[in-house]
Amino acid sequence: MDSVTHTLFGLTLYGAVDKSTMTKKEKRALLATAIAGSQIPDIDVISSWWDTAGRYQMWHRGVTHSLFMVPVWGALIAAIVRALFRVRGWYWFLFAMLAVWIHNTSDIFNAWGTGYFEPFSSVRLTLGTIPIVDVVFWLLMAAGLLFARLGRGRFSSHRVFRTVWVLMALHVIFQSVQGAVLVNSVNAKFEQTTLTADFIPGMFTVVGERDQEVQLLHGSVWSDLKVVAILESREDADLETLFAQNPRAKTLYEWSPFVVIVNDEERLGLYDPRFYRNGESFLFESVEKTGIR
Repeated sequence: MDSVTHTLFGLTLYGAVDKSTMTKKEKRALLATAIAGSQIPDIDVISSWWDTAGRYQMWHRGVTHSLFMVPVWGALIAAIVRALFRVRGWYWFLFAMLAVWIHNTSDIFNAWGTGYFEPFSSVRLTLGTIPIVDVVFWLLMAAGLLFARLGRGRFSSHRVFRTVWVLMALHVIFQSVQGAVLVNSVNAKFEQTTLTADFIPGMFTVVGERDQEVQLLHGSVWSDLKVVAILESREDADLETLFAQNPRAKTLYEWSPFVVIVNDEERLGLYDPRFYRNGESFLFESVEKTGIR
């Protein structure tokens, strides 16, 4: 998910806690824990500052988003919060772990995926059933805030936000079931398939690969999947030259479920078809033929 959504997740998590018996200091500690836990896995963006090997695509959402890092981040955040706000107990550690776990797990559901089991597996776990910016999440959290404000005195604020979490979980389940149905409906036609969700809820693009051909099929469970693009992948191309001159291409090759290889008179390259829009993919790495040595 994007940084704004993760921040909103933190605020909604904070809102879901019954703070009626908390002191002002404890409330501040809770807010700090929720925001820090919801953001800290993305600290890996600083790796772009020293990336000279073209590995940022693998480093971002890599080990910092691992399931095994959840208690590590939780302990770090709890230690800082306890020192800053002079609070005690295991609560801050457990709450921080929950916030981090929500961040790491929610990122699995969009096409970018995460290294959820790093360092034991470098495979990017991705379901592609939720867009990176999901308007349904935003609307539900905004509605929860509005409802809590307007219903103050009639509804417990924390119960309102807990309801928001239930509704967001149901949205994820509903989207994921639809995505699974669509992928299963075309699995027999392809050697490999992957999925990416549109910004419109319920709409998906299924990407299938077979015999050096990649097809993009767009639709929903309520309508037929329609082929919107057919892409030729030049699997016979020698990629070692590409990898040697453009290390980011090798990283993209490792990072993507599968790629489309371009080998024409002008360039040798590859791209991730999940991000193919208007005739090109913005995740595209290549070298010009004139520059190949």
